[in-house]
Amino acid sequence: MSEELNQNEITTETPAEVAPVVENETAPESQAESIPQETPEEESYATPTQPQVIVQRERGFSHYVGFALLSVLCICFYFMPGIALTFAISLIPGISLGAVAAWTFSAIFSVIAWAIFKMKIKGFKKSFYFYIGLCVLITILLVVIEVLTEETNVFARIFSLLCGAS
Repeated sequence: MSEELNQNEITTETPAEVAPVVENETAPESQAESIPQETPEEESYATPTQPQVIVQRERGFSHYVGFALLSVLCICFYFMPGIALTFAISLIPGISLGAVAAWTFSAIFSVIAWAIFKMKIKGFKKSFYFYIGLCVLITILLVVIEVLTEETNVFARIFSLLCGAS
């Protein structure tokens, strides 16, 4: 250690006459000082990857119930144009549909509505946005009908129609 202090004194006093520094492998301080510092440009190219620890919590029963509910709501939302048309047809006196028939007609009507949008509007993404807009519009229309007419019970009757209740 005294040799290092002597060498530091020599380098500070006479920078032109610096002798080559001989590092001792047993000194940890000298090894820490000899590590070259990386510049910011080098850091972006050579970054050592650290092991990542991913902590995953167990999902409870409510997570799966919520996922199932969201899936059912998304499917119902996608079929909303067909469901609304099937509901309108079921309001005609003398026509009664079972649950299977109601879902089948709803699916067929919704696919036909989406196909019309797909054929008329160029581009999958744009036609998808217009179809989602149609679904939102029909949902808003059904909510307005539900709120304005208290006796109709639109959503209760749609739910009973799709479940097969008469």
